[in-house]
Amino acid sequence: MSKVDIQKYVDSLNVELLNYIYHNRKNCGQLSSQDDGKEVCLLGWTFRYRDQGGVIFIDLRDRSGIVQIVLEESHLKNYDVATSIRYEYVLAIKGKVRKRSPETINPKIPTGDIEVFVDEFMILNPSKPLPFGLDEYVQVGEETRLKYRYLDLRREEMQNALITRSKMNLEIRKFLDENGFLEIETPVLNKSTPEGARDFLVPSRLQPGKFYALPQSPQIFKQILMASGFERYYQIVKCFRDEDLRADRQPEFTQLDLEMSFINEEIIISLMEKLWYNVIKKIFWIELPIPFPRISYKEAMENYGSDRPDLRFEMKLVDIADIAERSDFQVFKNALQKGGRVKALCVPGGAVLSRKDIDDLTEWVKKDYKAGGLAWIKHEKDGLKSVISKFFSEDLLVELSKRCNSKEGDIIFFAADKEKIVHDTLGNLRLRLAKRFNMIPKDQYACCWVVDFPLFERNLDTNELESVHHPFTSPIDEDLPILLDDEKFAQQGEKIRARAYDMVINGVEVGGGSIRIHREDVQLVVLKRLGINEEQAREKFGFLLDALSYGAPPHGGIAFGLDRMLALFLGKDSIRDVIAFPKTQKGMCLMSGTPSEVELKQLQELRIRIIKT
Repeated sequence: MSKVDIQKYVDSLNVELLNYIYHNRKNCGQLSSQDDGKEVCLLGWTFRYRDQGGVIFIDLRDRSGIVQIVLEESHLKNYDVATSIRYEYVLAIKGKVRKRSPETINPKIPTGDIEVFVDEFMILNPSKPLPFGLDEYVQVGEETRLKYRYLDLRREEMQNALITRSKMNLEIRKFLDENGFLEIETPVLNKSTPEGARDFLVPSRLQPGKFYALPQSPQIFKQILMASGFERYYQIVKCFRDEDLRADRQPEFTQLDLEMSFINEEIIISLMEKLWYNVIKKIFWIELPIPFPRISYKEAMENYGSDRPDLRFEMKLVDIADIAERSDFQVFKNALQKGGRVKALCVPGGAVLSRKDIDDLTEWVKKDYKAGGLAWIKHEKDGLKSVISKFFSEDLLVELSKRCNSKEGDIIFFAADKEKIVHDTLGNLRLRLAKRFNMIPKDQYACCWVVDFPLFERNLDTNELESVHHPFTSPIDEDLPILLDDEKFAQQGEKIRARAYDMVINGVEVGGGSIRIHREDVQLVVLKRLGINEEQAREKFGFLLDALSYGAPPHGGIAFGLDRMLALFLGKDSIRDVIAFPKTQKGMCLMSGTPSEVELKQLQELRIRIIKT
């Protein structure tokens, strides 16, 4: 802004009037016909304007909504200034509410039966021409929206999302306070600990060569709070994970984190169902069907190929190992001989898929899920037909059709490989084709708890055991003998069950938790089974182990992804649409230019040198 422009602004500024408007301000969206004849003061942005020659109509917008204001040449001394108003100019006005004539009523907005006739106004700040319109019908690319996030956040859709987020957090806090929880903050600068994803590291200036890590979760600290006797803790907390991003992941995200002492799984699950029943009903007017059904991890994987099953539609995976064994199809038989699985997925109406469609699906499962291929058979008028049907006798084809419950017009897909690859392939194919063929009912919420997880799983790349959830999850008491005995563990270690539970809604894991290990000796054994000896354990988790050794109570908890929960119930495809300032899939903030380079002086203070590759 030039000195001339600033001087014009100063000359137009009526400080006495502006202070009067500030102190007597009303919200645009809250005016109604009951205010007819009343003087009102408004502050907001020009959402739309129409110059009718001598009369200017403006839709003035603030956070509460929109109201039409009328500036008339015959009534205003500074009408010439009004003719310069454009989109997103910031205005202060004083005027009177009046009812609109019947033919000019706008039924699309709550204030559509009134308008405000302006007596005095000021332009508080003009706006440059916008890079995109803020009207709800304007389509804008996501990169542009993120670059100009301060404009994107003015849109009604984004404002509603963040207002809803604030209201949801408030209802969560109310419920937890009524149920004896304390909100306690935990450190952001923490020690780097193995929790599944890469840590974000922060160099220490005061301790050269040493680093803090941003917390992937407050897991250890909330367990220490239980050892400290607080019994019920919660926190709406930022968590940080340096991992590959997608629609439901961000490098920084928000969790509702909870922990409780002297409880078991049933107490936690019941209380969490009540929490979300109350919050979702109050915020979204949706009644979740409690109690949620329980599904074992094994049942979820066998039937849906996923530990977060979408139960809004059928289309289950079917084991056909016995049929494959009796066929002449060597691909299937080889998979079984190597200890793998052969499973099928029947897609109703899927026979309309072209050969190109099937080829595209095959390349997709090869690339994303390491599948060796994707066999298929279509159910035609005279039975099951494809290039592989010749490897099956007529009796086997009939048996296969009955097993998969196929009918004319369906297609059956097959996966034959290691169990994880088979489930990943068909589980994700199930979801993709359900969306394509519109099998998923809208405005329906299918909730469940997935329970009886294994405590450990084997990494396919390294063949080493890893925690399915995290290393602080307690095994069920009945499986402790397997954990403690070296010989039994070698034979049955992967069969040890965890006291863990995940809440799933519409195929989205919205929360997960477990009963924790509350004894130091048991914790040391679990870490040993993960390849962490006692010396390493005390180096990484010494303060937690010490806390467990001083009479820590039995405890457990859960964490919910608030970004995911909000996106789910607002019908958003990406959590970026419920976060004020999100990052892109490359971890960048396009608005602020983060991450960025820093001055050499800062690096020297931290004794860090950049190595260019």
